[in-house]
Amino acid sequence: MITPQASPVPRSAARRAAAATALLCAAALGRAEGETGPAPGAWSLHEQETLIDQWHPSFDAPYSGTNSFLAVPEDDRSFSFTLFLGRSLWKGAELYFNPEVLQGHGLSSTLGIAAYPNGEAGKAAFANLHYNTSRLFLRQTIGLGGGTEKVEDDENQVAGARDANRLTLSAGKFSASDFFDDNAYSHDARGQFQNWALIDSAAWDFPADVLGYTAGFVAELELAGSALRYGAFMEPSQANGPTLDSRVLKAWGQIVQVDKSYTAGGRTGTLRAFAFWNRADMGSYRETLADPTADHDITRTRSYRSKVGFGASWDQEVAPGLGAFARLSWNDGRTETWAFTEIDSSFAVGLSLAGVRWHRPDDVFALAGVVNGLSGAHRDYLAAGGLGMILGDGRLNYGPEQVTELYYRVKLCPWLFITPDFQFVRNPGYNRDRGPVPVYAVRAHVAF
Repeated sequence: MITPQASPVPRSAARRAAAATALLCAAALGRAEGETGPAPGAWSLHEQETLIDQWHPSFDAPYSGTNSFLAVPEDDRSFSFTLFLGRSLWKGAELYFNPEVLQGHGLSSTLGIAAYPNGEAGKAAFANLHYNTSRLFLRQTIGLGGGTEKVEDDENQVAGARDANRLTLSAGKFSASDFFDDNAYSHDARGQFQNWALIDSAAWDFPADVLGYTAGFVAELELAGSALRYGAFMEPSQANGPTLDSRVLKAWGQIVQVDKSYTAGGRTGTLRAFAFWNRADMGSYRETLADPTADHDITRTRSYRSKVGFGASWDQEVAPGLGAFARLSWNDGRTETWAFTEIDSSFAVGLSLAGVRWHRPDDVFALAGVVNGLSGAHRDYLAAGGLGMILGDGRLNYGPEQVTELYYRVKLCPWLFITPDFQFVRNPGYNRDRGPVPVYAVRAHVAF
């Protein structure tokens, strides 16, 4: 008997099929041809120091409460020193460690203004130098082809190259805002705007301890100018607390974000939209108001509840050296503020102009404004005399909190930047009876 044989496959087609199979297998293992990365054992080391000195004059305030912004003249300063240490471990894997030293606090002990004017001032005050392990995390990058792009040596970034299309997984301790709600012109209190409601989407009550850090996991899929990001993080065990809640099946913060980069009129821009879902042992504004035994103390109604919201961040190059940005965010405002600040809705817009026109390309002049609001339940709680995380004048003549900020950042030498900054706050703490408040500042930033 003669066994039939299959028709022969042309050698050229066979070679192409074999090459394609090999490429797919290699990509799955993160070893696609042309993919490179930091050499195993490569290091990255940077440091920064930031000193912010702020002051304000007296302003009109017919009454004040426990959490009010002080109406008398005051000045305060904050200081931070950070090391950014990174090492490549194996193909696509990097470990980062950021020891940090902090000192000082914000004006009025970081109370009284929801859109607080110092993004470097934590809600914890340190009269003496205080050590904190701010970040300690592992990053694994899996290349998916699409060509390569150069990676510069930078803070928490080891030099090398990576695939344009990639999946990046990060786990450990960091800030949730390291990965989400980015913006080219306003996301860094050490070099850009200083106001809390400008550097982040203010209604995102992002999971964090009292110093702004958490533990968790982040997955980022980046493909051809678009990105899908997901993060799951631990919440503090108490509002604005120093420790994280170990009951991770009851307390957590989740966020999903979609990024889209584009070109309009030859100028680049990016739109980022996100939605978040937090759960923590939070009190309810309405339940507190309805319970006479609670005595306007929201901590007496705490239970594991949810808070949901959304936000969007946009930045656009308008002309050489000139950029525009905007942010919009909202949360349901039913439960007490847990980690960030007492803002339930926010809209911010601004411009940033590099000094290319006056032959100082590394200088920056920027101007922005933000309007913040509270949910009905939140404002009723404060009006009844309740105390929030950072607000509480004893009563409330409600009005949207409005802030205008402008700064001029001067590069004195490759490692030193000096920034005069001015902010004007209307209705501090959403109270039409108090203010307005002008806040002046000088920031010194050193980076190597």
